[in-house]
Amino acid sequence: MGATWKELTKGLWREIPPFRLVLGLCPTLAVTKTADNGLGMGLAVIFVLTLSNLAVSALRRLIPAKVRIACFIVIAATLVVGVELLMQAFAYPLYQRLGIFVPLIVVNCIILGRAEAFASRNPVHLSVADGLGMGLGFTLSLTLLGALREVLGYGTVFGLCLFGPGFKPFSFMIEAPGAFVCLGLVLAGMNALTNWQRKRQGLAAVEGPGHDCKSCGLCAADKK
Repeated sequence: MGATWKELTKGLWREIPPFRLVLGLCPTLAVTKTADNGLGMGLAVIFVLTLSNLAVSALRRLIPAKVRIACFIVIAATLVVGVELLMQAFAYPLYQRLGIFVPLIVVNCIILGRAEAFASRNPVHLSVADGLGMGLGFTLSLTLLGALREVLGYGTVFGLCLFGPGFKPFSFMIEAPGAFVCLGLVLAGMNALTNWQRKRQGLAAVEGPGHDCKSCGLCAADKK
């Protein structure tokens, strides 16, 4: 239970994909004009990531090493087709807003990265926990970034107006450069909080994104 909980929670802060592992930045920057978009993309990634980790882990002893990446892509593509059909049936306006970034989930580096680095090397229950935790962290990241940009750029959050008629939106925040600025501000805030916590514990400050990449497993696997 302890190991499962550790894998489930690591993606919520310590290894949160866009901010700590710096993965999945393309959809993070492209679809987060509103909180709705960020939440919708995040839920789609949770579905694909969790089920692909489950499938890869369950089949890891059957998949030949030489074609493993191709097999991972086939699994992810199958799940993405399911996501597209569900979104077209139940959330078509959201599907239209997300556009090409829904099918591009297939080649999202989070999906392939977790399949290669974790699911293909660990049992099913840990792989599902890893996929769900990373997916939740990714969803929280996109929703937060989308909410910040929507508040500043439109004066709303989830479509609800926060300010009166005199509010002048900062339209820069809903443009591409605004996405980079918001991402940088969030990264700076997280690093400042991490260093403050470490300082209180008497530890040295962390430089860079704030993680040590040990959970990847690729380096250890290469040494074997």
